[in-house]
Amino acid sequence: FNKRKTGIVRKSCELYSKKEMKLPDKTTHRLIDSLTQSNFSFAIYRLPWTDECYFVMQTSGETECLNDIAHLNGKKGFVIAPFKQSDETPLVIIQPDIVAYDWEEITRSLTALGNKEAIIDNEATSYPSLSTLTEEERYERYQKAFERFIEPLQKKVFKKLVLSRPAFCPIDDDFSPLATFVKACNAYPRMMIYLCHTPATGTWLGSTPEILLSGQAQNWNSVALAGTMPVSEDIEETPWSNKNQEEQAIVADYVRNILKKHSRKTTEKGPYTARAGQLLHLKTDFKFQLKGTNFLGDLLKDLHPTPAVCGLPKAEAYEFIHANEGYERRYYTGFIGWLDPQGNTDIYVNLRCMEIRSNQIKLYAGGGILASSEVKLEWEETDEKMKTM
Repeated sequence: FNKRKTGIVRKSCELYSKKEMKLPDKTTHRLIDSLTQSNFSFAIYRLPWTDECYFVMQTSGETECLNDIAHLNGKKGFVIAPFKQSDETPLVIIQPDIVAYDWEEITRSLTALGNKEAIIDNEATSYPSLSTLTEEERYERYQKAFERFIEPLQKKVFKKLVLSRPAFCPIDDDFSPLATFVKACNAYPRMMIYLCHTPATGTWLGSTPEILLSGQAQNWNSVALAGTMPVSEDIEETPWSNKNQEEQAIVADYVRNILKKHSRKTTEKGPYTARAGQLLHLKTDFKFQLKGTNFLGDLLKDLHPTPAVCGLPKAEAYEFIHANEGYERRYYTGFIGWLDPQGNTDIYVNLRCMEIRSNQIKLYAGGGILASSEVKLEWEETDEKMKTM
């Protein structure tokens, strides 16, 4: 598993040659879709600039829910963490009873499970009724939330706040989570794509460009990603507004200060313009060394949530958002990915995501709000971000 991730599969973008991902055979396809309605916990994910996906599944015991990010210290498995933990949105780690790479190996692993019909017939997750809000009503709600956010920013109580919102799309009975995952893999080679289901979290699918923590042994990476514009013809010459540059600098300063506490020999590159789907962001890459890997949970706890999804001052912004945003983010702007203190770790901020329900999809998107922000432009930015999903 780890050799594959550190070897030829993990190509640099310069050497990457895009190969379209295909769906597996019909039986495997049907089985994975059925797992999203089961009592089993699993995740399937594909890392940026790679051609194949990984499959992680827990086949026995209850999925482990943790009440503190620091409790991830020493843990191994696939993690899905919320923006704010609660009884309804716990931090979950899927134990790697099955770990498989590429469709052939994934199919063999699922075939070995035995009683597949028990999975297919087992519907475990129930969802609330469809949202009936119109677009105008959603905008009105967002506008009121924006007013609540902009006031303390103009009074300089906060340097930055991140305001997000949900939207809903109906789906047909024949909607396939796995087919949607494959479509996202082919559309967005630069991003980490995942499909994750547990009875505690429900089913989530996302396409995220933002590394929170990745690496192995002593060598680690994180990024500061902020600022948003649609893709232009000349990416290198994109003129960034003062608002976008200020927003990105806030995030970079935060990550830099956290890494000083936990690491040594930190180097950085940026900010530079990076593409994510049909959007551009300002990005700074951080490379650093850790003395040991026994306390990755402590580092994740300090990093999450970054100002890219929360604000500054962090603790006050975190509570303000929870009290004033007007809805629950759940696992949007949490973090997700593979954690292994003895091997490779690939944890990403859960951006550009959807929550898959039995009769609809719930989309999430947000943006950084500064004292100079305008409500119409911020609404349009969230619209652009939702187009990814």
